[in-house]
Amino acid sequence: MKTLKASLLLLFSLVTTLVSAQTATIKGLVFDENNNPISGVNVLAGEKGVMTTIDGGYSMEIPANRDVTIIYSYVGFKNAQLTVNLLPNEDFEFNPTLNVNIEQIGVVEIDVKRRKRVEGIVSLSPETIRKIPGANSGVENVLISLPGVSNNNELSTQYAVRGGNYDENLVYVNEIEVYRPFLIRSGQQEGLSFVNSDLTSSVDFSAGGFQAKFGDKLSSVLDITYRRPTNFEASADLSFLGASVSVGGKSKNGRLSGIVGMRYRDNSLFVNAKETETNFRPRFADAQTYLSYKISNKFELGFLGNLSINDYQYEPLTRQTNFGTIADPRALLVFYEGQEEDRYNTYFGALKGTYVVSENYTAKFIGSIYQTTEQEYFDILAQYRLGEVNNNIGDENLGEVEFSEGIGSQLTHARNDLDALIFNFEHKGNLKLEENSIEYGVKYTREDIRDRVQEYEIIDSAGFSIRPPISDFANDQPYQAYDSPIVPYTSIRALNDVQINRISGYAQWSRRATLGESELWLNAGLRAHNWNVSGDGIESTSQTVISPRAQISLKPNWDMDMLFRLSGGVYHQPPFYRELRDSTGTVRPEVKAQQSIHIVLGNDYSFDLWDRPFTLNSELYYKSLTDVNPYTLENVRIRYRARNNAIAYAYGLDLRLAGEFVPGTESWVSIGYLKTEENIDDRGYIFRPTDQRLKFGVLFQDYVKIIPDLKMYLNMVYNTGLPGGSPSYADPYDFQTRLPDYKRADLGVSYVLIHDEKRKDSGMLKSFKELTIGAEIFNIFDVQNSITNTFVRDVYTKVQYAIPNYLTPRVFNLRVTAKF
Repeated sequence: MKTLKASLLLLFSLVTTLVSAQTATIKGLVFDENNNPISGVNVLAGEKGVMTTIDGGYSMEIPANRDVTIIYSYVGFKNAQLTVNLLPNEDFEFNPTLNVNIEQIGVVEIDVKRRKRVEGIVSLSPETIRKIPGANSGVENVLISLPGVSNNNELSTQYAVRGGNYDENLVYVNEIEVYRPFLIRSGQQEGLSFVNSDLTSSVDFSAGGFQAKFGDKLSSVLDITYRRPTNFEASADLSFLGASVSVGGKSKNGRLSGIVGMRYRDNSLFVNAKETETNFRPRFADAQTYLSYKISNKFELGFLGNLSINDYQYEPLTRQTNFGTIADPRALLVFYEGQEEDRYNTYFGALKGTYVVSENYTAKFIGSIYQTTEQEYFDILAQYRLGEVNNNIGDENLGEVEFSEGIGSQLTHARNDLDALIFNFEHKGNLKLEENSIEYGVKYTREDIRDRVQEYEIIDSAGFSIRPPISDFANDQPYQAYDSPIVPYTSIRALNDVQINRISGYAQWSRRATLGESELWLNAGLRAHNWNVSGDGIESTSQTVISPRAQISLKPNWDMDMLFRLSGGVYHQPPFYRELRDSTGTVRPEVKAQQSIHIVLGNDYSFDLWDRPFTLNSELYYKSLTDVNPYTLENVRIRYRARNNAIAYAYGLDLRLAGEFVPGTESWVSIGYLKTEENIDDRGYIFRPTDQRLKFGVLFQDYVKIIPDLKMYLNMVYNTGLPGGSPSYADPYDFQTRLPDYKRADLGVSYVLIHDEKRKDSGMLKSFKELTIGAEIFNIFDVQNSITNTFVRDVYTKVQYAIPNYLTPRVFNLRVTAKF
């Protein structure tokens, strides 16, 4: 009996001890007011505490079955406090936002995350991105204000980086690679970018020298993270250019969170302001969502979905373009018949599983599917007159074409269809061993593409059909009768069914160390990529490339806050379908991966000026490219030769000064110099199509000191002219002229009616957390920028004139934004 009592007493004591020792876990991310994670925040629960990681994350065990108060503190921010009573083994997520006392306007956090500074990554605030004005407002609109990033077409969201083209940029959303449409040929057809800035929590950008964990492209990486709401939120943005709304929330138990965004875009405001009179009916719309569900304390499942419908109906009517000089004014007058009907529908879905095996090892599994169905149909007849313009001031016919020097017509036809289906499956892992970090990944991709190209162009001049510019036709009339067939000026017909299978992988090592009293960061990695091209009538071809990359960063123990960075490696870009198809529509499976040996030397210098923080970022870079696939660039349409018959180089210097030019705000000035040339078939070096020699950008934010709710945003860009404007059939060695310099300034002025300190307690405005009204002026100086040329002949002198195709003039817009 005594033995039984002793056993029961021992069992009771053991159970009591176990219950009292049971714990729960609280974890999450700590954000600032701009939804940027904060590293180094003290998280205290009684005598126990941790600090948030470099990504703003924390995890801490606390006693279960009793009230526990957690305090979040960080210098310069107000403390946040939470009291919880958790069940044993319960996993509770809390993502607090720390507030500051001073007035701030969308500060761009560049140096907050030391890891990104070490890697040469620029972080942009989503709040700034949403406020900066632009014809295509969003992430890309702010990117083009950075040095080394250029875009000479405000209607396009495409961008070129340090001499590369639009196809050389990687874009990730929550570590999932996303794609852009195939058949787009002009900016006004594009519609919406994939990235929805209303959903973003962080935006990171690298212009070169990036690590092996990023994919196989030559130029840049744009890494977007969609946020996970901590409570209910909603927003709306309305303007003459369209509308966007977003809604987000979190379940009561904290395991399910989600955010949904929908956008509608109408480019009529810009297209109707151009010199071509049109009937224009665009419909650009999309819906996106990111859902996250925590199945257990260690496993989380995320879903990213996107549905995009872009319908473009364009019916040109008339056009008059004046050019020449004051002494010799000329004009092109065009009358159109026909229309263009394009459709670009994309469907994208991805699942991402994150399994935290231990504190030191995390595994991720990503599967995605992307489908795009695109059609490009048009039949447009253009009848033109080229002539002299009446320049007699006071004459009632001033500005009218009085004498025709050229009369002709042009018929363009296309029936192009493309259907692409892309599958991806990827596994990634991250292992931490003290000061070392090892990351690896392996990925399988299958691309199934069906493409029909059927387009031609017929040019008629004074009743005679003009033959192709490159032909063996010889006119020997009347001595020899003309019996050659009448053929279009240009004609392409092709039907392709292509499958591409890819296996790629990477492994990289990172370490933080010291060198004397200086801090040192090391990174080295290796990528490998194997691909096979096959299809109907295509001989199966396989190739493999290996890409070593490395980075080293040093922060000396100086009074000055300086960081030196050296990065580089061998970068490869295995060909995507567009790079395999030549100018005749033929697929060439033997096309090799383009190779770039890339070296970047960077310096970040942080200092105080006028008692306010500033940072000067400098990067000097050089690229040596081999197996280059030459291409032509017309508007945003890229046509490859599908031959690795060129070598090239690029070098330049990027400078960016960012800081509080106005107290409490962040602005910057960017200057970039670039030179890039290519040598095709050993004929000598010529300018590459993206040789943007000089770049100057300004992003400036301000507010009225006595009325801080009245704010101003200025986005200004100057780019020297690109090589181009030559006929699409022309030999680039014969046409090395440049388009005019691109100059543009967009201005936004807004007034915040409601914010945290001006909330309404009653009435219609009670539900608003923030309400802002504003006006925007695009191209405030009304500069006539051109993107391409139309070539017209003078039948008398046989001179061929390059008539500029102008972009958008000055346009006004009204905008209302709200948060609920």
